[in-house]
Amino acid sequence: MTSRSVKIFGAFGAIALVAVAAPASVSFAATEGLPAAAPATAVRAGQVSAGGVPAAPRVPPELAPPAGHVVNAVLKARGVQIYGCTAGAWTLIEPAATLTGMRLQPQKKVTALHYRGPSWQSDQDGSLVEGDGASAVRAPSTHPDSIPQLRITAKSTRGDGVFGAVTYIQRLDTVGGIAPAGSCSGSATTAVPYRAVYRFFVARK
Repeated sequence: MTSRSVKIFGAFGAIALVAVAAPASVSFAATEGLPAAAPATAVRAGQVSAGGVPAAPRVPPELAPPAGHVVNAVLKARGVQIYGCTAGAWTLIEPAATLTGMRLQPQKKVTALHYRGPSWQSDQDGSLVEGDGASAVRAPSTHPDSIPQLRITAKSTRGDGVFGAVTYIQRLDTVGGIAPAGSCSGSATTAVPYRAVYRFFVARK
């Protein structure tokens, strides 16, 4: 088994924790009660997905990518942020999440995995984008006690599928995922459930 296979299977294992840990009362990206379809013009603009799901409920202006980049895919994520104990404090190790959503050009349902890197990999066409997490632009979440919203610059890509030409990634409408309060000891780890909307941009042709 390759190291990449181990990583992906590990991500699936961590995601399984969410089914029992995520509060049932938490709504996700304001998707309840939405229309079954959306106008084609709104889909092309990246405002909503083809199924009527909001692409970005609220986008802080500082998270907008530079001019010349357009939304090419919108995916909802559900998973965990994994933290480890380092010198008595909880430190982020990696995310582990599954993503489902739509590619806009051409319109197509897509699924993907999100893990250390930060990386996003299609489990349909194998394409991958790795982001430069160190230079990410941050904005507070609109939900209390939640990880920040982000704009991440793509550092490298692979393949010619959904992620092959990605230039920027937005993490929006985040719910949960923050490190536990207080100190820790030893080599403890913990997985904290989170949800988010990810938008993937490509250069305008």
